[in-house]
Amino acid sequence: MAPISSLALLTIFSSLIAITEPCQPIDSSALLAFKNKITNDPYPLFKTWTTSTDCCAIWEGVQCDSKGRVVSVSCPGVFTDDDDYSLTNTSMTGRLTPTLANLSFLGLLDLSNLKFLKGPIPQELGKLRYLNYLYLDRNQLSGSIPASIDNQINGIIPSSLGRLSSLETLDLSWNRMTGSIPDSLTDLVSLRVLDISGNMLTGKLPRSIGKLKSLMTLHLYNNNLTGEIPDSIGELTSLNTLHLSNNGFSGKIPASIGNLGLNLFDLDLSKNCLSGPLPPQQVKLIYLQSLDSSYNPLSLGSIPSWFSKLRPFKLFLAQTGIVGELPRWLASSNIGTLDLSSNGFTGRLPNWIGNMISLSFLNLSNNGFHSSIPYEVRNLTSLSYLDLHSNNFAGSIGTVFSRKTAEYPLNDYSYIDLSRNMFFGPIEEDVGNHSSVESIETLVLSHNPLGGTIPSSFGKMRLKSLELIENGLVGGIPQELGDAMELTSIVLSKNKLSGRIPEKVLSLNYLSVFNVSENELSGEIPPHKAIFPASSFMNNKALCGSPLPPCKHHDAPHHMI
Repeated sequence: MAPISSLALLTIFSSLIAITEPCQPIDSSALLAFKNKITNDPYPLFKTWTTSTDCCAIWEGVQCDSKGRVVSVSCPGVFTDDDDYSLTNTSMTGRLTPTLANLSFLGLLDLSNLKFLKGPIPQELGKLRYLNYLYLDRNQLSGSIPASIDNQINGIIPSSLGRLSSLETLDLSWNRMTGSIPDSLTDLVSLRVLDISGNMLTGKLPRSIGKLKSLMTLHLYNNNLTGEIPDSIGELTSLNTLHLSNNGFSGKIPASIGNLGLNLFDLDLSKNCLSGPLPPQQVKLIYLQSLDSSYNPLSLGSIPSWFSKLRPFKLFLAQTGIVGELPRWLASSNIGTLDLSSNGFTGRLPNWIGNMISLSFLNLSNNGFHSSIPYEVRNLTSLSYLDLHSNNFAGSIGTVFSRKTAEYPLNDYSYIDLSRNMFFGPIEEDVGNHSSVESIETLVLSHNPLGGTIPSSFGKMRLKSLELIENGLVGGIPQELGDAMELTSIVLSKNKLSGRIPEKVLSLNYLSVFNVSENELSGEIPPHKAIFPASSFMNNKALCGSPLPPCKHHDAPHHMI
């Protein structure tokens, strides 16, 4: 580590002595609200963040200006151990909170590498007009990047950029740029990274793109580019990553793409208008780790046999016109992510599926598979995402839930969608006690003739979304569902559920979607914080109370004299 200069020390010292006022209450409250959303702080990084101390003077990772306003919050998942001058990896579990937007003078927010921060990025962060540095990488955040924080640069890409002959990185991604890609950009012969994704660019990819011999990353996805992918793309032999998805590229995939075999490990051509067949020269891409050709009218018919010679870890061929049965060579592959959804696969799910022990993500939805799930699925101990919806599967639903325990907790199920099949139940009452399903966040079993009752053990899962539509369910809504504190969506419509709605369920803190329409529920709807439309409770003849009409409270009958 380089020594700190005298000037840097003077700057740090000056900033410290300049603090003349205590931390403003609005800032300390915002930070404490964030701390309260952290469910696990094992190291602990927040040990100094207490209500009895000043956030500007005491709290680690917090810096303020002279008026007591927080200008920097830095709690990255690594710190220096002063005892042995080494770096120690740290982590924390929890969610970002919109109250961070109350830090109206914040210039830097660094929550990188904390590993287990989850949930969306609050759109309220876009209100931080002084925020210059935002680091949220190496976490488990989900959803889209809020538009309130993209630069929104508009206009065309100036052709004068082509004069910057020494430029190595050009990143204009996620703005509102229009027009075509100027030919002059291909004069940037030193360029290693070109990222102009997420704009509104039109026109064709310049045929002179092959001049960028040093290019390692090319991201053009999420634009409106059209025309054929030029053959000169095969001259970019230094490419590691090529992402052209979500455009209007047409024609055939050029055979020259096989020339990228020495370095290319990530190829994404999905969501275009490309036609088949796939060029057999792709077999030369021997280092390819991720291949996505999904949502193109390729009319493949079958997965080409030469695919068995590739060794991708991620393979996406959704809606590419494949028919027939799963190819046997998949059994000996090391594929971890497999998406073959929205094709014409038929037949049984083969027993050898259990040999694909590297699978962590499997999507076979919208196909024509039939019969039961083979017992060997229990061997897929790395599987965390399973989507089989809209097929003709039948048999017991318990096979999926009886999977063997994963070696690592992160490999437990997190997402299961078995909806629109012919699975029968009932669901085991103790299903939530199985260690492999405790981590399920999304469970969709709708439109299966399950029958039976809703297991109370669902409350032991880490559910965020539960959907059980038209399953022939009877009995009551178990109040134990209220123990699943992370639930945001519960949909139980079109069943035969009876009894009252448990107040514990309807008062869940994060619940924003609740639909029990078309059941046989009765009684008054319990008080609730969220706003639910009346349609969420319709067609329950004995249900009343807001947002339905008020209940009619009859006076007790007089005793006869």
